[in-house]
Amino acid sequence: MLVAGGEGTRFGGRKQFVNLLGQPSLQHCITAAKTVTDDVILVVPKDLANEPVAGAQVVAGGATRSASVRAGLAMIAADAEIILIHDAARPAASAELFAAVVDAIENGADAAVPGIALTDTIKVVQDGAKGRVVVSTPDRATLVAVQTPQGFKAPILFAAHASLAEATDDAALVEAMGATVQVIEGELGNLKITSPADLAFLEATLNAGAEHS
Repeated sequence: MLVAGGEGTRFGGRKQFVNLLGQPSLQHCITAAKTVTDDVILVVPKDLANEPVAGAQVVAGGATRSASVRAGLAMIAADAEIILIHDAARPAASAELFAAVVDAIENGADAAVPGIALTDTIKVVQDGAKGRVVVSTPDRATLVAVQTPQGFKAPILFAAHASLAEATDDAALVEAMGATVQVIEGELGNLKITSPADLAFLEATLNAGAEHS
């Protein structure tokens, strides 16, 4: 499933449709996803639900990310075994990364997420009388920056979303159930589009991938 229902407020437009190397950003995601599955569900803003997209079955999203995922889940057969969820704003995730997530689930993980080790020191802060103040400094060796695609045993993901809970990623809902989420090695090039400045980096990453394929 590709989640492309956001409005891209910070970016200044719907970043999942921005042109990258001659095609919409989300089309690169569809191409990578197709290397591990024949069925791609694309969740889009409601006003685009009737617009066909090559290689995907299009469905209208909801008011939140979790609601959009649930809209996509409603299109998936109840006997599905593995479900991958990917943010369409990450167009440079490689076919190899999709395959690695699937491999982790097939080898017994309840869920699998790509993660990148942090290089910056992280501070926990809160608002105080003199502005924001540091509360603690967690050990960055225990922290990772999580990416998509995220993979799940289908029954576990269906159960997690049955609660109608909200989260910034689907792994958090699965964690809340007590399921085990395995972290696999992510990709530095798997950048999420957040500003126009990211586009040049992503185009270079996609070009490099094409040259080595």
